[in-house]
Amino acid sequence: MKKVLLSILFVGVATLANAQKSEVAEAKKAWNIYGLTAEKSTFDKSMLALNNGLKHTDNAIANEKSKIMPDAWSYRALFASAIAYTDSVNIDNAIAKQKLAVDAIAQAKSLDTKGEEKDNIRSAEVNIRNAINSRAIRAYNKKDYKAALTLFNEIIALNPTDTAMYINAGVTAKLVENYPEAIKNFKKVISFNVPETKNFYSETISMTLANMKDTVAGLALLKEAIAKYPDDDGFIGTETDIYIAKGDIVKSQDALKKLIAKDASKAVYHYLMGDTYYKQALALQGDRSKLDPKKTKEFDAITAKMIVLIDQSLPFYKKAIEIDPKFVSALETLKQIYAFKNDTANYNDIKKRLEAIPAN
Repeated sequence: MKKVLLSILFVGVATLANAQKSEVAEAKKAWNIYGLTAEKSTFDKSMLALNNGLKHTDNAIANEKSKIMPDAWSYRALFASAIAYTDSVNIDNAIAKQKLAVDAIAQAKSLDTKGEEKDNIRSAEVNIRNAINSRAIRAYNKKDYKAALTLFNEIIALNPTDTAMYINAGVTAKLVENYPEAIKNFKKVISFNVPETKNFYSETISMTLANMKDTVAGLALLKEAIAKYPDDDGFIGTETDIYIAKGDIVKSQDALKKLIAKDASKAVYHYLMGDTYYKQALALQGDRSKLDPKKTKEFDAITAKMIVLIDQSLPFYKKAIEIDPKFVSALETLKQIYAFKNDTANYNDIKKRLEAIPAN
C-alpha cells in the first residue's frame, strides 16, 4: 500500500511540474499568435491577448521548477513590455508593466547562460524604449515639456547612442529654458558628427553666448566650429564680433590674417577683415549720436576717427567683391559706406550690381 501511495505522489509532482512547463509553452504560442494578428487587431483585442499571455508567465514563475527557466522570464518580459508600449489609455498600467518587464529582463539575463533568449530580451528592451518614447511624444504634443524631457532622458539612459533622443532632449530642454541641459545634449549630438552638425554648433554657440552669457565657452565652441567649417562666415563673423565687443581688435585681426594667409581666395575672410574696421566706425557713430549737438568739436573729432576706420575697411570689402562679385553682404556694406561718404558714382554702381543679383 505504501509503495502505491508513493507512486501516486510521485506522478502527481511530475504532472504539476509538466503543467507549469506547459504554461511556458502556452506563453510562447500566445506570443506567436499575437505577432501574427497584432497589426489587424483592435486595441481591446490586443490588450486581451497580451494580458492572457502574461497570465501564462505568471503561472510559470509561480512554480519552483519552471521559474528557473530563462524563457519563462523572457516571454514575461515580451508580454509586459508590449503592454507598456500598447496601453496608451491607462498610463499607470503601462508604467507598472514597464517595471515588470524591466525586472523580467534582469531575471532572464541572469538565467540565460547560453544566450538562447537574447533575441527576445533585445525585443523587450526595444519595446520598453518605444513605450517611453511614445509617452514622451504624447507629453511633448500636449506641451508638457518637463515631463517629455524626463522621458527623453530615460531613453538616453537606456540607450546612450540614440542620437535622435539627444536631439529631442535638447530641443525640449530649450523650450523649458533649461539651457545647460540643452547645450549638453546638443554637444553630444555634435560628437556623433551627424549631417546637421553645423546647425547644432550654431544653436549651441547661440545659447552659450546669448542665454548663458558665457563668452569663454562660446569662443571655445566657435574655434571648434571654425576648425571644422573654415568657410562658414557665420562662425568667423561671430568670433570677430566677440573680439570687437571686447575691444580686442588685434586678436580678431590676427585670426583673420592667418586665415587669409592660408587661403586668400576666400572672399569671406576679406569681408570680415573689413568688418573689424567698419564695426568700430559704427560703434563710434553710436557714441556720436549721444553727443549734445552744441559740442561740434567733439562731434567732428569722432567723425574724423570714423572716416579713418571706414577708409581702412574699404580695400577689404573691395577685395571681397573682386573675388565674389555677387557677395551681397559686402555689396550692401559698400553701399552704406558710399552713402556716408556722399560718393554718388560708386553708390549708384553698387546699387545697380545689387539689383542685378536675382532674389532667392
